[in-house]
Amino acid sequence: MTKQPPLTLHGSPKGEMRTQFAALCYRVRKDKVQVLIVTSRRTKRWIMPKGWPMEGRTPGGSALQEAWEEAGVRGEVTGGCLGVYSYQKDDVIGCLAMLYPVKVASLAGEYPEKGERRRRWVSRKKAARLVQEPELGQLILGFDPRGPKATRRGGA
Repeated sequence: MTKQPPLTLHGSPKGEMRTQFAALCYRVRKDKVQVLIVTSRRTKRWIMPKGWPMEGRTPGGSALQEAWEEAGVRGEVTGGCLGVYSYQKDDVIGCLAMLYPVKVASLAGEYPEKGERRRRWVSRKKAARLVQEPELGQLILGFDPRGPKATRRGGA
């Protein structure tokens, strides 16, 4: 189990924090875990697909829908919330994102935000380096869908 890093409120009062649901999209190739990262629309920094709660969907279901819209992911949520990370949206809104594991079955060639984002498969170590949020980086490094035995062997 990964220890939850401390959260930052980015200067926002607790009551002004907003919640989003994020997808840690992954696959295992040759016994190596790979993570799918995407660029944000405006700043083009590397992020996890994420978005606001959706009426009639579970948090994991909302994360899976965002993974489809932002990265063309077809897959399934394989567990509960991996942890929470904080970030500043549009330099104004403090957000807490709940991260859900999504096992990728396939990537579509056409998807809603294809022309607005890039996507890339990378190792957990590289993904943790490329994302700007330290809390998210720690969650990525601590994630291993192969189970606790694999983590004890060395993990990331």
